[in-house]
Amino acid sequence: MKKSAFLVFSSIFLLASCNTKSDKPKTEAAEATETAAVVTKTTPQKTTANDAAKILSKKEVPILCYHNIKELKAGDGEMTKTYTVSPANFAQQMKALSDAGYHSILPNQLYDYLVYDAPLPSNPVMITFDDTRGEQFSIGAAEMKKYGFKGVFFVMTVSINRPGYLSKEQIKSLSDSGNVVAAHTWDHHMVTKYAGDDWNTQLVKPKAKLEEIIGKPVTYFAYPFGLWNKAAIPEIKKSGYQMAYILATKRDSVNPLYTIRRIIVAGQWSTPSTMEAIKSSFY
Repeated sequence: MKKSAFLVFSSIFLLASCNTKSDKPKTEAAEATETAAVVTKTTPQKTTANDAAKILSKKEVPILCYHNIKELKAGDGEMTKTYTVSPANFAQQMKALSDAGYHSILPNQLYDYLVYDAPLPSNPVMITFDDTRGEQFSIGAAEMKKYGFKGVFFVMTVSINRPGYLSKEQIKSLSDSGNVVAAHTWDHHMVTKYAGDDWNTQLVKPKAKLEEIIGKPVTYFAYPFGLWNKAAIPEIKKSGYQMAYILATKRDSVNPLYTIRRIIVAGQWSTPSTMEAIKSSFY
């Protein structure tokens, strides 16, 4: 009987002890656990890259695409005229962007804005270059540097070190000075025509070659001629690219990160026309 009474009393005492706050100081481990729990409750969840509707609802950032920066020659056709901006006009356009309060951004900033709601500087603009032309380094990057602008250089690797095109040393210098080096296939064939080993030749190998040159990951891609189809997007993802850039056509409703819009700055445009095109195309 005494033994039963003792067991009942002991149980009551233990229950009361469990429900009473201890006066002993908490261990560091316990405090860390509680802090982590608070952080977990208060930290907002990031948007996933698959949230297409949210990405598409965001205000687009103006993205300019340049090709040749040189003087035209007698007899140059209309296509060449469209894809060629004179050095004087390019200089005027960079000054106009600066005077208007534009700030250049890079793809990682755009990605974080679209996916994670990260803030952008006021009047953001992205300045991109296609096709590996040598004057993009000697004129383009040099002119942008005057205004603190950085750009994105989409390189087709077949052209590296050829006369009139970017050298390995120039590509490395562009990357080291804060610009972004990105892929533009091996030899500029249309993505819509790829089959079999073309994906490896045009997507995987150029990425690896550029990474070897700059010593950094290459995670952005531009479609030759801006042409794409839905079949290409899984292959681009599989090859390790985080975003892909088209030209002025409509973005994909399912994969907007792989159809980022740009506009070609036409050689026939004046500087005021270029500034107006930015507003009409993206605002």
